[in-house]
Amino acid sequence: MDKIRKCLFPAAGYGTRFLPVTKSMPKEMLPLVNKPLIQYGVEEAMAAGLSGMAIVTGRGKRALEDHFDISYELEHQIAGTDKEWALKDIRHIINSCTFSYTRQIEMKGLGHAILTGESLIGEEPFAVILADDYCVTDDSGVLAQMVKLYEQYRCSIVAIEEIPREETYKYGVIAGDLEAEGLYRVREMVEKPAPEVAPSNLAIIGRYILTPDIFDILRNTPPGRNGEIQITDALMTQAKMGRVLAYRFKGRRFDCGSIEGFMEASNYNYTHLYRKHKA
Repeated sequence: MDKIRKCLFPAAGYGTRFLPVTKSMPKEMLPLVNKPLIQYGVEEAMAAGLSGMAIVTGRGKRALEDHFDISYELEHQIAGTDKEWALKDIRHIINSCTFSYTRQIEMKGLGHAILTGESLIGEEPFAVILADDYCVTDDSGVLAQMVKLYEQYRCSIVAIEEIPREETYKYGVIAGDLEAEGLYRVREMVEKPAPEVAPSNLAIIGRYILTPDIFDILRNTPPGRNGEIQITDALMTQAKMGRVLAYRFKGRRFDCGSIEGFMEASNYNYTHLYRKHKA
């Protein structure tokens, strides 16, 4: 099956940078104004034509399932009032998508989280969105841009952006050969390299399209940095066969995994989206 139908959301992390609020609240439910991070991710996946949302959760993440479900008591309480408009978007999501969930019992890295989602994905290509990378675009969403590329190249694709070289230690970093404008055939991929040894300043962000053989590769990928199973190591196996592209997406990313990036995204959304919608 070549058509991408499903999007995997790794959402089992602890969100320690936002303690104490994430002690009892999933970081994916942190709101940008009045909508949680993960809902923006689901909406981006829908805009790319995907309808199967597969979420890898963990302990204390029940709010994610409740959010993408009908609250009959709430619906009854606000029926016929001017509050109903606020549920319009989430109602559309619930009616348009299917949601499936599985739990990641141990936190062993992004690669392990993706492997945990295998039972929800099956033998088909799929997308991955990390909800704390919030992206805004003027036209097509980042994932829609990548799906279009996948339809042409039929291989794994990672989204990248240029970062200050002194920040390479925070990201997976690629080096590659220019395939087309903004598109690289990956030949090297390193997880969180020190600036002095980083192969470039092109960093991977939380948008991926993966071919289903990635699951077998992950199963056979030994733990890497910090004793975790790294998706970059598994992708490097594919890259050695020329089967990974890196795409400099059109748009802007906010790192909502950090407090600074989260506040920037909140201010942006309030100024550019929420106030206009209310008006």
